[in-house]
Amino acid sequence: MQTAAHTQWGHTPEEVMLGRYRILETNETGGFGAVHVCWDSRLQRRVAIKRMPLRFDEDSPASASTVDEALAEARTSSLLAHPNIVRMYDFESDSRYSYLVMEYVDGLSLAEILSRVEGGVLTFDECAHLIDSVASALAYAHENGVLHLDIKPANILIDRSGTVKLGDFGMASLASAAGYGGARGGTIGYMPPEQIEGDYVDERTDVFAFAVVVWEALTGTCPYAASTPEDSLRLMQRGPSPTLSRVEPALAGIVEETLLQALDPVPAARMATVETFARNIVRALGDTQDGKDSLEDLLTQTDENEEPNLADDWGRLQVPLHKRFPWLGDLITRLLAAATAGWAAFVVLPLLFPGSTNALAFGVVGVAAASIAWPPLGGALGITALVAAICTQPSHIAVPLALLVGIEGIAWWILAGRRYKLGSVALLLPSCLGSPYAGVALAGYSMGACAAFFTGAASWLMWMLFHIGLEQGFEAESLAATAGSMLAMPTSWVAIGACGLAAMLCAVIGGRGGTVRGAVGQIMALLVLVGSLFACAHMENASIASSFDGPALGVALSLGATLCIVTILTGGSAYYLEGDERI
Repeated sequence: MQTAAHTQWGHTPEEVMLGRYRILETNETGGFGAVHVCWDSRLQRRVAIKRMPLRFDEDSPASASTVDEALAEARTSSLLAHPNIVRMYDFESDSRYSYLVMEYVDGLSLAEILSRVEGGVLTFDECAHLIDSVASALAYAHENGVLHLDIKPANILIDRSGTVKLGDFGMASLASAAGYGGARGGTIGYMPPEQIEGDYVDERTDVFAFAVVVWEALTGTCPYAASTPEDSLRLMQRGPSPTLSRVEPALAGIVEETLLQALDPVPAARMATVETFARNIVRALGDTQDGKDSLEDLLTQTDENEEPNLADDWGRLQVPLHKRFPWLGDLITRLLAAATAGWAAFVVLPLLFPGSTNALAFGVVGVAAASIAWPPLGGALGITALVAAICTQPSHIAVPLALLVGIEGIAWWILAGRRYKLGSVALLLPSCLGSPYAGVALAGYSMGACAAFFTGAASWLMWMLFHIGLEQGFEAESLAATAGSMLAMPTSWVAIGACGLAAMLCAVIGGRGGTVRGAVGQIMALLVLVGSLFACAHMENASIASSFDGPALGVALSLGATLCIVTILTGGSAYYLEGDERI
């Protein structure tokens, strides 16, 4: 059932249903399907999901049509909204299963309560509250054209506040159509004769089953319990034995008469509505509010005697961070994209609009807002800012250099940047932090292998151009001369290649391979970078390229360690593709 009472905690659930519900526990398997307590990773709450196999002959159009009709009925039933009806959040089905996603009721079923209390009975006040609540739920359902057809103690739930809720609306017909219980759909001992025999059913069918439940709650026994429908039918024809007044003399009179009328095997002899049944019996039994308070105390005592239900905290403790807070990754990505692109605008705009604080403020805010709206745009804006900075100083080489940088930037953006939400951040982060290796870990964590290689290499080149430009005021001739000198050195190409290779290696090893592979990928990327630094140290004329390698390595180590932690928290590296809602 979907209560907290039957927790079985001996394993770590891993299965995810319908793409968002991670199974925490399977409390029991009923006659037609299993009920799972799940963690809804999107809305951050526990839910109960009844998963029923659809067992019918796929080659039989009649069977398939019957199941389709039952599925439609179950979907209609799931729309019922009443305080005494277990709320249905969703109803899904595929070729193999139907899934009823419902409210998780933190409490016990009536069947569980009756099995725990002395004598297996409720007090009169408790029964009054039970009858009043269930009757209210059934009356609402009947008014909306929905029959329950499987009322029994296991489908009546009582939460920790004493509130009674009736569950499993629409499941009886679906169970029958799916091949469970023949054409009856209900439960032996609670189904009236017309349901057992496959005759016409209406509201009086629910009245009969409800009266059986009330009888059981008052006496501790189900009067028509039997091993077969035929045996149960014979008991119904005889009438309940012993009589209610013999079991409990205080119930003689209106209570017994009302129950016997509701339990008449002939539907026409029963009261027509559940309201009539409840009105006649509740007033004679006791006070409904006292009954609610009594059930609340009973559930509280049960809760205190139970061992701690670890499933209550499992969702918070065990579900990966990106499953618990699916919006968090997207928020961080957008903020990082806004910060890196905004930094590029902050650097370049004073060159384009000297002395204009308004242009600087509006420009930075505009670039940041555009990057928040669409993170891949941040990389394009960063490249545009670099091209614009080169063109601010008049020179015969400014336009060709800007054109070359622009073409290379556009090529990167088309091949990699526009496809990955974090691509822009990986490209611009080295320039923002002044560390040529800062983009490697992020590119390897968030991109595919080829895209990570190009981004790692391109991020080093962007760092070089911004670094030189900031030192020399983006004067085109000086920028071209210094950049040319650096690129003429073998150590620079070792560094570029190491950035690309490290990012690609991280992406290949980590990818979607889980926490261990993700962390190993980050470690391997760092080893490649460290190896490249040792290689550069033994090469000639390495002083220009290596003068920034000490601090750069520290930044790379810090970012790599951070992303190792993020990988563990999120359950593994992920390709944050633009348009992918999983981020």
